[in-house]
Amino acid sequence: MTDQQTADEIVDTVARWVDSEVMPNASEFELADAYPDEMVDQLARFGLFGATIPEQYGGLGLDVSTYARVIEELSRGWMSLAGVVNSHLIAAQLITRFGTEDQRRHWLPQMAEPTRRGCFSLSEHDSGSDAAALRCRAVRDGDQWVVNGTKMWVTNGERAGLVALLARACDADGTDHGITCFLVDKQPGPSSGGITVSRNIDKLGYRGLETVEMTYVDHRLPADRVLGGPGGVGQGFHWCLAALELGRVNVAARGVGVARAALDAALAYAETRETFGRPIGQHQGIQFKLAEMATKVEAARLLTREAARKLDGGERADMAAGMAKLFASETAAEVALDAMRIHGGNGFTTDYPVERYYRDAPLMIIGEGTSEIQKMVIGRALMRGDRP
Repeated sequence: MTDQQTADEIVDTVARWVDSEVMPNASEFELADAYPDEMVDQLARFGLFGATIPEQYGGLGLDVSTYARVIEELSRGWMSLAGVVNSHLIAAQLITRFGTEDQRRHWLPQMAEPTRRGCFSLSEHDSGSDAAALRCRAVRDGDQWVVNGTKMWVTNGERAGLVALLARACDADGTDHGITCFLVDKQPGPSSGGITVSRNIDKLGYRGLETVEMTYVDHRLPADRVLGGPGGVGQGFHWCLAALELGRVNVAARGVGVARAALDAALAYAETRETFGRPIGQHQGIQFKLAEMATKVEAARLLTREAARKLDGGERADMAAGMAKLFASETAAEVALDAMRIHGGNGFTTDYPVERYYRDAPLMIIGEGTSEIQKMVIGRALMRGDRP
């Protein structure tokens, strides 16, 4: 566990940087859909690409509770920055928890530096919420695997040097051994071996970082690229669901950060914008709305920190992470819209950041499992006897 003083110092350092460097510049990059190289370099200098990677492999070894607080601060400034880190650390989490010791020693120090950026690739055109329906195949050919298929929604896919790829492991005769996680090393860029970034997906929000479609055509992998070694064949789906608990806490923390930013913007506007001879914050109707917004933000934060606490304690956290992700993501959307309403016509312009919060929030309702999927996770947990 990260001691409290160290955790507070890390979070405070990130928060000050967000205030001084991110918030004044985020809209410029976001509206242009321009990759923020200098900001990402600063994330690396902070060590955040190794945030949850154990210290023995060169990472910071932060507990999930501290990591969630960091992600909240980053998202308060610009939610896309949290996405740069998240996909990378899901891949690192898979290797940390389920990789062989040789795989951990090989990959994790590179990812902590990061001399190698990671990404996580599960979804396909016809396989999103129904992730088990994926069709990408890796066919065994002697001591190699030959990968063919197309993957969607890969954050960091072009800039990554490592892809945690979920594909069906098959024999040459078509025998399917189940969904398996492969550690695919590639050269950063639009193509590498049999891998091509077939398109960069234009998005409503979550701009400034690449979200891509990646195509694999007869791409060959050595046998040792199976996560967990030979025993990892067929285990990928279960392992990725476990790693996604960290991703869901990340998205919940993002939701808290965006909702908090929207609330702060609404409060600041309510103090200065005047109607009928006084600031709008003095009108009861606006105060009631601000009160509801603040209560939702605090509830989302507490749910997120409880899910992080359970992960830190080694407890089963699927229901807690699902609740946090469900509530925080929906809260971000609701609070962002309320902030826009408080801004009136100004909220509909790019002169104020609330329109960005409004566009970013839907991604969190969809990514790492939709709200409907979270309700399924929570409902099944309740039916097997789990309680919050």
